Amino acid sequence: MEWGKESGRILNEVREKKPLVHHLTNWVTIYDCANVTRAIGALPVMAHAREEVKEMASIAQALVFNIGTLTPAFVQSMLLAGEKANELGIPVILDAVGAGATTLRTKKAKELMESLQFAVIKGNASEAAVLAGLDAKTRGVEASRVEGNLEEVARILSKSSGTTVVITGKEDIVSGAEKTVLVKNGHELMGCFVGTGCMLASVLGAFCGAERDSLKAAVAGTSCFGIAGELAAKKASAPAAYKNEFFDALFRLDAGTVEKMAKVSEV
Repeated sequence: MEWGKESGRILNEVREKKPLVHHLTNWVTIYDCANVTRAIGALPVMAHAREEVKEMASIAQALVFNIGTLTPAFVQSMLLAGEKANELGIPVILDAVGAGATTLRTKKAKELMESLQFAVIKGNASEAAVLAGLDAKTRGVEASRVEGNLEEVARILSKSSGTTVVITGKEDIVSGAEKTVLVKNGHELMGCFVGTGCMLASVLGAFCGAERDSLKAAVAGTSCFGIAGELAAKKASAPAAYKNEFFDALFRLDAGTVEKMAKVSEV
C-alpha cells in the first residue's frame, strides 16, 4: 500500500464530498472541533438534545462521540444517535477521553462499546488499554504509563471490539482486523495546547464520512493531521500562534504534500 498516495486521495475525497459530521462532543473543545472539521473540508454540526439526535444523525455522513465532559443523560443521547447511525450504516467514531480515570467514564465507554458498532475507537495508550481489558490507569485525561507493547494493545482492542483502533502518542498506531500501521507524522507542539486529541477525532469523522474503509480513513486522517502539525511548526514556536497556524495548515493541505510528507509504515 502506498499510504501517502492513498491518504492524499482520501483528503481529496473529503474536500469533494464535504461530509456532514454530527458531533456529540466535549464542551471544552467543541468550538475547535467545529473549526477543524471545516478547515479539513467537511461540515460540522453539534446537536446534543435527545429530542433531535436521531434525526440529525440520519442526515449526517459520520457521527463523532467524545466523552470528555460526559453525563449519564449525555450518554443517552449518544446511544440514541448511535443506534440510528448503525441502522443506516453511518460510521461512528468514539473518542474515549479519560476512560480509566473514573468509574463513570470507564463504565459508560464500555456501555457504548457493548451497545453500538463503531467504525473507529480512538484513545491514548492508557484509555485504549483500559477498554481492551488490560491493567492501566488514566491520569485525568492524560495517558499514564502502560506496560507492554502498544501495538499489541491496539490489536487486542481491535479484535475484541471488531473495529479500527487509533492509539495516539509520539507515534500513532492504527490497527484493524488484518493490519497494524504506524503513523509517525506530528510535532511536539501539538501537545502544548488543549484539544488536539478531540480535533483528531473530528478529522477521523470527516475521513470516515468520505471513505468507508475505516482503516484507510483512520490512517489518512491521522497522517494528514500530523503533517499539518509539522507544517505549522515551521511558522510558529509558541502554543497560541502555533494553534492558529495549525488550522491554516490543515486548510491549505493538498494531496501532493501529503504524498511527499506521510511517514506511514505497516508493522
